[in-house]
Amino acid sequence: MNKTEFAQKLAKKSDISQAKALEIVNHIFSAEPGHGIIAVELDAGRKVTIPGFGTFSTKSRAARTGRNPSTGATIQIAAKSYVQFKPGKTLRERVAE
Repeated sequence: MNKTEFAQKLAKKSDISQAKALEIVNHIFSAEPGHGIIAVELDAGRKVTIPGFGTFSTKSRAARTGRNPSTGATIQIAAKSYVQFKPGKTLRERVAE
């Protein structure tokens, strides 16, 4: 399912226009800087928890030494932050059925 299909289903279930549904989807999920409720919260270092669905959070990975697989040379891999999603119990159980 892509964003347009998601908006179509939201519009149908919520009895709103497809344009309004797409606007809502963009307000929630946009990854553009300064947009998207979830992305803005993660940028600020906060978690986003949707009970029954899951939790979005950020994690940090420390700098480490790695190896270039083609040359075997040792390289330094920089520290970075990344997004983590942990599914909620209800979602995990539903998918496992």
